[in-house]
Amino acid sequence: MSIVTGNSLHLAHEDSVALDVLRAAQRAGELVHLKHIPGRDGQTTSWPKTVRPDVVSALAAKGIAAPWTHQSEAARLALDGQDVILATRAASGKSAGYLAPALSAVADGGTALYLAPTKALAADQLRAVRALDVPGVRPACYDGDTPRAERDWAQSRANYLLTNPDMLHGGVLPFHHRWRGFFRRLRVIVVDECHTYRGVFGSHVAQVLRRLRRICSVHGSDPVFVLASATIADPERCARLLTGSGAVPVTSDGSPRAPLTFALWEPPLLYTRPGERERRAVTAEAADLLSDLTGAGVPSLAFTRSRRGAESVALNAPNTRSYRSGYLPDERRALEEGLRAGTITAMAATTALELGVDIPGLDAVLIAGWPGSWASLWQQAGRAGRAGRPAVSVFIAGDDPLDTYLLRHPDTLLEHPVEPAVLDPDNPYVLGPHLVAAAAEEPLSEADLGLFGPAAGDAASRMTAEGSLRRRPAGWYPVRHRHPAREISLRGGGEDPVRLVEEATGRLVGTMDVPSAYRFAHDGAVYLHQGETYLVTRLLLEDGVALVEGRDPGYVTRARDATEISLVSETRRVSWGEAAVAFGDVEVTRRVTGYTRIRNGRKIGESGLDLPDRVLATKATWLMIPNGSPFLPAGPLLPGAVHAAEHAAIGMLPLFATCDRRDVGGLSAARHPVTDQVSVFVYDAQEGGAGFAERAFGAAGAWLRATRAAIASCPCESGCPSCVQSPACGTGNSPLSKSGAVTLLDVVPGS
Repeated sequence: MSIVTGNSLHLAHEDSVALDVLRAAQRAGELVHLKHIPGRDGQTTSWPKTVRPDVVSALAAKGIAAPWTHQSEAARLALDGQDVILATRAASGKSAGYLAPALSAVADGGTALYLAPTKALAADQLRAVRALDVPGVRPACYDGDTPRAERDWAQSRANYLLTNPDMLHGGVLPFHHRWRGFFRRLRVIVVDECHTYRGVFGSHVAQVLRRLRRICSVHGSDPVFVLASATIADPERCARLLTGSGAVPVTSDGSPRAPLTFALWEPPLLYTRPGERERRAVTAEAADLLSDLTGAGVPSLAFTRSRRGAESVALNAPNTRSYRSGYLPDERRALEEGLRAGTITAMAATTALELGVDIPGLDAVLIAGWPGSWASLWQQAGRAGRAGRPAVSVFIAGDDPLDTYLLRHPDTLLEHPVEPAVLDPDNPYVLGPHLVAAAAEEPLSEADLGLFGPAAGDAASRMTAEGSLRRRPAGWYPVRHRHPAREISLRGGGEDPVRLVEEATGRLVGTMDVPSAYRFAHDGAVYLHQGETYLVTRLLLEDGVALVEGRDPGYVTRARDATEISLVSETRRVSWGEAAVAFGDVEVTRRVTGYTRIRNGRKIGESGLDLPDRVLATKATWLMIPNGSPFLPAGPLLPGAVHAAEHAAIGMLPLFATCDRRDVGGLSAARHPVTDQVSVFVYDAQEGGAGFAERAFGAAGAWLRATRAAIASCPCESGCPSCVQSPACGTGNSPLSKSGAVTLLDVVPGS
């Protein structure tokens, strides 16, 4: 075990309970690295004179009489009329930095709009604004959980409106004339946790914010944008991509920081049969550690990478609750209140709880598997220690190539800079529909197009040719009278969620997006919800319903799927001798063919499914090697070599593009029918692309060299989940050839 130690003796004494728990839990040397990050004192100053006295008094009453330097600087810039992006670490008090100018604007007779990526975060901020009780401030949430009567009150009376981009897009902008008084007086727009607006979702949000700026102009206002983000690379560029306008970055963090102990943990190896090797599941290890910590009196939270993972941890850790998307509003609110009140001291959650509810009493966070980005890593780690006490964060490596690589390269995990924002507002699949939406709100003029970016002119012409817009002398008008907001899904898919309904009673159990329903709510699927097990009896896609019955069949299910790729166009190519890497447009056809029943990690049966195909038009990067190349392994090993290289390349891509491995998909072929060569494809898993495949192409050499190194350095003999196996493989990780993949990737220069 390697140990890097800070210089704080106070830390070593205070964090002994959690560390003793970790050391006592070791069975095979799982605690492989430990780093102590010392705490620091904060730097205070005074609020600028432009902050209203009643706001200063309200903040002082809540313990913020002397703000941290970054809070004061953000407030000063915003009240001076400058757009600002406040990018400091988690738990640095960013909310006071935007509350001071927003509440001052409202108290001065204006209005403020607050945008959060999640309903939980908006609800938490509503409580904070109400608690400040600034005279004249009338806050209200306006989202999908808001009852009709409260929506009506918000529309007529609220001057501090809290919502999310989805509701702004579909519930406010299309009806902006009903909000004319609010928009006419709008002075401050807060965009919280803006680092989460990435990929296709971020591109959609960027166009929603451009539509918002245009509607403000229609009603005669020119509000200031205050963006808040976890630490992010190039925050000014992030602000420009999101809003279409620059912003002054505030990155010098003046807040105090509690000491943090960051542990790297590897689940033990299991030898179930002679010659077989597997590593204990990351969720099982997280459940045990969570139980040990909370049993020792350490309030803890475990983050998992999937909804099923959160349910599994909660199911196997006593007195633990789960939190994820798909829960009903009342369930979410009860869980959030339990965390705040301290009645829930152990929880397993997805990234749905990465942002939002302030949980001041947590002392430990478990991160079960790589969360997808360094920004998320530190955001999750920062959920502990907010009460000022020393905190512990534990990264538990999952059994995949990236997690194993990070475990063996702790400096990469803990010292790597956070990523820049990856989003493309000019994505034609995003821009075109939003121009139609903007035209439905107010006819588009030539002058308006500049607000939507350099590609707007071509996009308007394309939408006109397709029959969605009509060109007139005054500008562009929508062809249809109905506003197209319902046809634009900001978070992908564009389809209403599938409702999981208990067949015997008609009770709504939860909801799920359509792509997930294909894999997790098909006929015969086992579905976990709040510690209860259900069996899906029928998936009725045409009705958007999955019927379930409360029954535990004694096994879990895993869907099997198949993927085909057809090339639409190749736009770029680089050659390495006889091999080449290309980038371009593709169509991906995906089908779920069946599912496997699993008990205690073993397959006990399989069943087929007959579900319709799903077709995705997107971007891809692909490696091509002629079949006669000397870099290719012998014939029988070739299919497994190409398949193994695909798995490992996807696992390593997050080191070179700001993505989670679930943001991309892959396909490999020993002889692809279109390229007629050995081919490995990696594609964006979002309609129209999200920039990840393009980044893979730009870093192809470094990315594929790192992939080869990760495979070659793994100590297993023939391939394992730590190098070439994938938990998401639709063909059950067969065939695979570890040695063949290393040979194949020797084609990359410098390997």
